[in-house]
Amino acid sequence: MSGRLKYLIWPLWIAVLVWPFTKLRGALIVLAAAAAGSALLFVLRSWAPRIALPAMPRLASFSGHTKTGLLIALVLFSLALPLCLNKYFLDVVVTAGIYVVLALGLNIIVGLAGLLVLGYIAFYAVGAYGYAILSTHFHLNFFWALPIGALLALLAGLLLGLPTLRLRGDYLAIVTLGFGEIMRIVLNNWDGLTGGPNGIMHIGRPAIGALALGRPTHLYYIVLALIALAALLTSRLNRSRLGRALVAMREDETAARACGIDTTRLKVLAFCLSAAVAGLMGVVFAAKMSFVSPESFTFWESVMVLCMVVLGGMASVPGVILGALALIVLPEAFRGLQHYRMLVFGAAMIAMMIFRPQGLLPSRRRTLELGE
Repeated sequence: MSGRLKYLIWPLWIAVLVWPFTKLRGALIVLAAAAAGSALLFVLRSWAPRIALPAMPRLASFSGHTKTGLLIALVLFSLALPLCLNKYFLDVVVTAGIYVVLALGLNIIVGLAGLLVLGYIAFYAVGAYGYAILSTHFHLNFFWALPIGALLALLAGLLLGLPTLRLRGDYLAIVTLGFGEIMRIVLNNWDGLTGGPNGIMHIGRPAIGALALGRPTHLYYIVLALIALAALLTSRLNRSRLGRALVAMREDETAARACGIDTTRLKVLAFCLSAAVAGLMGVVFAAKMSFVSPESFTFWESVMVLCMVVLGGMASVPGVILGALALIVLPEAFRGLQHYRMLVFGAAMIAMMIFRPQGLLPSRRRTLELGE
């Protein structure tokens, strides 16, 4: 498709999609609005090289004091946010935080290692059901269950990673998709252990001794701490020697192996790290809901987490966080338009792939590669 033709095609495509819902008049209005936006975008892109605009400052160009000030402001805002929200919106923010950590975990294996995984939510289910069983049968405390849930999911990632070492691309995606569906079917049919379709109820809330921490505010700060930990670990991994090896394997596995990189070990390590993060948040999800069932771990959940990584920018920690928040918070903010939310979501994803395939906030390393 030529560069100019795509500015004409996608408004027509969106109008055709909304026609069954809004009839001809509504479709024409949507077509006019989309065409106007497309024309404006075309003009801006055509004239941008001729207009001398000041360059947007990068975070790396800020001084140390400015970075520290921005970080302190962000921390203070995050700590004070529960005081500004009611219980409903605070619950939405907690859910968004869980997905933020899930997306950061998937970013390790998709963004850094370049391995397409479509059954990621299976590791999430392992952590959730692990804590549900340990809580209801053995009354295990939530904070003790966090590392156990991560360890169980890590073992599941190891079991999946070892047989799939030689697979890449579509073949790996199909295998992980099958693993996710197998996990959901097992949870749905193993009545004696998982409760089958009825799930497991009365899961313990977080507590420290006699102090219960099950309120949304408490869960918010627990999830906020896990977000900070996951973001720190992912950023450090991205800048480390191991992270550079993962990126080298993502770009060209044969060349990486020729340079002495043990790609077999890296694949298993990426699977295990990503699965451990998912299992950790599975424990948080089970404690938040106090109930788990197989319907919470469908293929669509894996697709949503993958969309968060792609939308925000693969291998970019701020981008992944932004993508997760956008896909969880914005649909809730526009719940009054629930009949059109998925239509708008699909159109937005396609527009992103056409006009900004690198994501909302791409990684600097990715930006340099695309620029070259």
